[in-house]
Amino acid sequence: MTMPVMESDLDATLLRDWARAVDDGPFSSLCWGERIAFTNPDSLTLLGALSAWTERVRLVTTVIVPQLHDPVMLAKALATADLLSQGRLTVGLGVGGRVEDYRAVGADQATQTMGEMAAAVAIMRRVWAGEKLTESVLPVGPAPTQPGGPPLVVGTTGPKTLRSAATWAEGLAGITLDLDVAKQNELFDVARDAWRQAGRAQPYLATSFWFALGDRDEARDRVRRHLLRYMNWIPAEYVEAMAPTTGWAGSEDELAEVLRQFAAVGTDEVHLIPTSSDLGQLRSVSDVVAEVNRAG
Repeated sequence: MTMPVMESDLDATLLRDWARAVDDGPFSSLCWGERIAFTNPDSLTLLGALSAWTERVRLVTTVIVPQLHDPVMLAKALATADLLSQGRLTVGLGVGGRVEDYRAVGADQATQTMGEMAAAVAIMRRVWAGEKLTESVLPVGPAPTQPGGPPLVVGTTGPKTLRSAATWAEGLAGITLDLDVAKQNELFDVARDAWRQAGRAQPYLATSFWFALGDRDEARDRVRRHLLRYMNWIPAEYVEAMAPTTGWAGSEDELAEVLRQFAAVGTDEVHLIPTSSDLGQLRSVSDVVAEVNRAG
């Protein structure tokens, strides 16, 4: 389950209630995304709070953009979170699709490449290994709880980007806009092949999609309103055109069937993205996920 961090009505109580409800529920992971030029909470600050508010679920960043951060400070923050969460952190990384986020922090847009992201990963791994990067008295700490640092996954929808991450990522944290299971499995096959060619273990395979439960028309409109707010870097008429087929809207039984279809093609996790901060939606999805989990 993804935190509703892109909604407009957030406060500390709501975020804490969501986190604890997810932790108490049938979910395997708790996710949240990063944006800079938007109203969402800072990802790393929220990570510290989520480490304290939860005890069981894995915490998955979907995704952090390393080029928007100093890599040493990012490594230190993530190691601290791994310590606070007692080794429950998985770090999703991506290059980011929004130029305004790079502009907001004064980052060079020329670094918005997989090569630059891989270079940042290399620095973070050196920090987590306890290597001194300068002639300092001590290396940058703390040491992460997980040996070598938290697992890293790549956030992408493109085969070329996915192949380039096979040398350093543990797998994929992707997204599907149209919920085409067969097309998603084609990307999974790219990952399986790339990891095999790199001599790596079978990759972790995750996808995500926006959801709204309820009457189909009302739920679809909720997805539409969310997309118009979240995709504010895209002209509204384009968002309106894609809204009828982006994400998922419908009944609990229909959502359960979609989850079973993704499980059938070997999806390790589906990261559900809410389109409102309504805890009622979370409770309803908890029932769906619990039933799917029981059925295997």
